[in-house]
Amino acid sequence: MTLNKQAPCCLGCNLANLKEPVHLIYENDLLTCILDHDPFNNGHTLILPKKHYEDVDDLDEETAHAIIQCSMVISKALKSIYRPDGITICQNGGIFSELTHFHMHVVPRYKDQSFASFYLDEPFNNEHLKKRIADAKTEMYQALRKYV
Repeated sequence: MTLNKQAPCCLGCNLANLKEPVHLIYENDLLTCILDHDPFNNGHTLILPKKHYEDVDDLDEETAHAIIQCSMVISKALKSIYRPDGITICQNGGIFSELTHFHMHVVPRYKDQSFASFYLDEPFNNEHLKKRIADAKTEMYQALRKYV
């Protein structure tokens, strides 16, 4: 359901519009990019529209295009910093969206690393990544300046 404005009780709207503490790495008029607070790997980024959209099929064309463009830039930055073997870009909608607000994950991945745990309800073994999130924020912020 497209509201084309912020939904006051929506956590995703609050994150995208910086009303909650986030690790901001990039924003423009349409989007906010933050590091995931529960990262799968260093640099795991969320792209959120500032307007409220719940699902991919709710997005307007301008926002959808901006999200894809931004995912490309974030992928370049991730590759330049972390040298992953690949990037996984995914979006979970409907009952599978924790935020009830459209968000896209951009996740660096490495060979022989299973992605199955990303979709389990069990916590990641990622305390070491959470401790590095401030460093990852600085690294991503600096790298993105080369591409935007």
